[in-house]
Amino acid sequence: MDTAPNEPTEERVAPEASLDQTLRPSTWEEYVGQENLKENLRVLITAAKERSHAPEHTLLYGSPGLGKTTLAHLIAKELGTNLKSTAGPVIERVGDLAAILTNLTPGDILFIDEIHRLNKTIEEVLYPAMEAGKLDIIIGKGPSARTIELGLPPFTLIGATTRIALISSPLRSRFSGGVFQLEFYSEEDIEKILQRSASILGIQLEPEAAKEVAKRSRRTPRTANYLLKRCRDVAQLDRTPVTAEVAQKALSMIGVDEAGLTSSDRRLLETLVDKFRGGPIGLKTLAAATMEEEETIEGVYEPYLMQEGFLERTPRGRVATPRAFEHLKKSIRY
Repeated sequence: MDTAPNEPTEERVAPEASLDQTLRPSTWEEYVGQENLKENLRVLITAAKERSHAPEHTLLYGSPGLGKTTLAHLIAKELGTNLKSTAGPVIERVGDLAAILTNLTPGDILFIDEIHRLNKTIEEVLYPAMEAGKLDIIIGKGPSARTIELGLPPFTLIGATTRIALISSPLRSRFSGGVFQLEFYSEEDIEKILQRSASILGIQLEPEAAKEVAKRSRRTPRTANYLLKRCRDVAQLDRTPVTAEVAQKALSMIGVDEAGLTSSDRRLLETLVDKFRGGPIGLKTLAAATMEEEETIEGVYEPYLMQEGFLERTPRGRVATPRAFEHLKKSIRY
């Protein structure tokens, strides 16, 4: 019996719970974009392999969804070693860090996501581990306290952060392998990512639809894959391939406009324009007016809005640009 164009089959589509893992590139050739960063990492890895040493510690930073975790997985695969993953907020006590470090085997990659959220006590224990390969643990309190030094196997720490300014200078300086920024992707690269994802998911994605989704994807692979899955849902119910019309319909349903702005993005800009005449306005005031956390505005909304020229940061506060007024169809009222 024939299969409908978008009807999932066991051979073609992974379970929904593992889709994100399935769509993650498994080779350097499958990882689209970030060419300069990939070349730097290639040199770092190749040189370390020739010396039979673990690569130096590396810090990756950039907006969410650009591929920091994927790069860590690819580095571990290239080295043929294990990847041990954790996150800054999970490591609450020195004992937590000690347990992770002492369970590493020689050559392992330790990946710490959201590394900017490590507390200062944990950071200070991490310094000698990164520099000298040792762990200093204090046992007891007061005059009877003593320090035990534990040797650690050679390992590579890969840190990932969306807020590099929150990482202390002493910690940042210990990433001797380099501090690398992941850039937003071009629409052409996003289209390539979408076509690969569509192939994995068994989706018939027409070229014009890929362009439509890429245009609204905020130049971020994670967002692009999310939008593709929503287009797939609409196409499946309509019993049709993902055409440009289906993409427009699906993206309109979830509130993503032609510039890639969500309803939350537009609400933030509208608040800035309607309540504060376009600014300048301080972050605390803007957060209170939009009922959003300051960290959410800085880490989630602002990077893309600034990248695309909708918002500016000035010494006096946030300012909506003429493009923001034009996009919202508002008259400029400075």
